[in-house]
Amino acid sequence: MKRRSLLTLLLTTTVAVSALASCEPPQPGQSPTSSSGKKVLTMVTSPDYPPYEFYDTASGERKIVGFDVEIATKIAAELGYELKISESDFNGLVPALQAKRADFVMAGMTPTPERQKNVDFSTIYYDAKNTIIALKTSNLKTTKDLAGKTVGVQLGSIQEGDAKKIAEKVSGMKVKQLNKVPDIIQEIKSKRIDAAIVEDTVAKGFTDSNSDLVFNVIPPEGPSGSAVAFPKGSPLVADFNKALEKMKASGEIKTLAAKWFATSVPPSPSPSPSGSMSPSGAMSPSPKKSP
Repeated sequence: MKRRSLLTLLLTTTVAVSALASCEPPQPGQSPTSSSGKKVLTMVTSPDYPPYEFYDTASGERKIVGFDVEIATKIAAELGYELKISESDFNGLVPALQAKRADFVMAGMTPTPERQKNVDFSTIYYDAKNTIIALKTSNLKTTKDLAGKTVGVQLGSIQEGDAKKIAEKVSGMKVKQLNKVPDIIQEIKSKRIDAAIVEDTVAKGFTDSNSDLVFNVIPPEGPSGSAVAFPKGSPLVADFNKALEKMKASGEIKTLAAKWFATSVPPSPSPSPSGSMSPSGAMSPSPKKSP
């Protein structure tokens, strides 16, 4: 799924690269070792994009968790590395790779042609699609059909932001935020809202168990899908692609998507204490269970 303004990214790249260029980490395969004796891979992300990556503070420990984090942890283990997670503002992610301050980025990042000029990408590991879910009798199939309708979204979700953008173009469409997807589904069934915008993996689960509901995919505008980003020429690309294909073939990516995209996440993820790239304190073999 496409992340934020590419214009902002391009405008900040030159300055950020200059600032970061003086501190290059070891290349993959020459990484420092952890206390367990394993080599370390450094992932940098922007933990303000639930459910892909966000701060979980429920246990009293401020820790980055999410869909991307769990995939990255599993791949690192598969390749014999321990994972270290650092954070940055989103517009500092590509510059961090260019300056070789990190081995890779996972941040729900779409491999646009502009980004491909500056970094290398893995294959697409997940292509989330928004859907309109509604009662079968409502005949709400496209965004144009939502004119004058009340549409539910999960508070703090990707779909909340997308629905607001749709509402700017569709006359009379109102967006209603609710905390949990099951609550949204109940509102549809009780006819207190007309429809909802929900990620396709989640929508299928609810339509499978509620025969009166149906969902229709909203066609994406422009490039779509998430991929792992690497410094140009990184030897990790082939290894990650192999690991990702294995996770796709086994159904593990779908399982993780169902877990994280059906999860209620904090509406306002805790920001970094600083806009600069900093460690999250996470160097763990597995992320926390979804909150």
